[in-house]
Amino acid sequence: MRSIKIFMISAFMILLMAGCGGDSIKEESSNEYNTEKHTEETKELDKIKEKINSMTLEQKIGQLFIVGFEGDIINDEIIDLVKNQEVGGLIYFSRNVLDSNQIITLNNEIKAIKKDIPLFISVDEEGGVVSRVPDEFLKLPSSGYIGKFDDENLSYNIGSIISKELKSLGFNMDFAPVLDIDSNPNNTVIGERAFGNNADIVSKLGIKTMEGLRDGGIIPVVKHFPGHGDTDIDSHYGLPIVTKTLEELNNLEFIPFKNAIENGADVVMVSSIILSSIDSEYPATMSKKVTTDILRNKLNFDGVIATDDMTMGAIMDNYNLTDAVIMAINAGNDLILVCHGYDDIIKSISAVKDAVSSNIISEERIDESVYRILKLKEKYRVNDDIISNEIDIEGINLEINSLLN
Repeated sequence: MRSIKIFMISAFMILLMAGCGGDSIKEESSNEYNTEKHTEETKELDKIKEKINSMTLEQKIGQLFIVGFEGDIINDEIIDLVKNQEVGGLIYFSRNVLDSNQIITLNNEIKAIKKDIPLFISVDEEGGVVSRVPDEFLKLPSSGYIGKFDDENLSYNIGSIISKELKSLGFNMDFAPVLDIDSNPNNTVIGERAFGNNADIVSKLGIKTMEGLRDGGIIPVVKHFPGHGDTDIDSHYGLPIVTKTLEELNNLEFIPFKNAIENGADVVMVSSIILSSIDSEYPATMSKKVTTDILRNKLNFDGVIATDDMTMGAIMDNYNLTDAVIMAINAGNDLILVCHGYDDIIKSISAVKDAVSSNIISEERIDESVYRILKLKEKYRVNDDIISNEIDIEGINLEINSLLN
């Protein structure tokens, strides 16, 4: 009997040790996977650092700019901006759009220009009143209309459809969705562009649209931090001032942006509005107190920060453009949008070069932004691949009809 007990105890101990050994093997395997993944990520980051070290100052400064252009065919202005100025990206407006064949042809010709780093090829496509896709596509409703349904699946699918449209035309970045809260009935610039007048609706639906774009391979840019919803002046034409305290902003305007950041937002656009209780002198685009102290540090955003267009009235009518661009970089912005005026683009790029030479902007500050920009381009595999003219517009339109009916 004693022998049997000893045998049973020994068998139990062997099984127990085997079980522990099994867990150990699984744990070891998991650790190996995580280590390999971490090693791959580290290699990618090291490649980006090596790339930056090999770039000239002019190349690095060029990467900080997304610029607008004139015309709807390839021209000397576009070639100079891409080839010689080596800008980080281009943005399309209605003036650049005729139809799908024209957009595809132009994007392919832009991609064919010899350059060291592929471009962000971007557009404002929100649906509703802010839409740049050609009329061959059925128009998508405004975010305000979508918000009435409070349907996360609908919002995701809207983002997914936009990504299909833009991808088929050769774009890789969309300045959408809008995360402003439509809290001021006198607001003339946001209105139906917002998903609603409360933080919950805007957060839920805005994030789902962001995810639909992202899953479709389009870089979403959430906007317009710190919140353009409680303004009664359009920053295209004037300088809006918001008088709310930091606590009030935390309890409303910041909420959708906080939630988007927690859900992996890649890019946040900062608007040219003054938060008088935080920085009464400069708009958010030019304010380190807003861009770095709040967005970067308090909200823990480690992605790419983009300015709104620096050639809008809020800046041009109140500040010197090149001074504003320099301040925007020192405030913590990574991408500077200069959407109008070839001469203003060239002056802005030259001003940044001079500012680095004069130690007004440090080269380390430039490198920080270039690192984030190249990391984002690597994440989305931004490339110069030529795209086909044979796109399924009919199929996309059927999908839109099915979704909305």
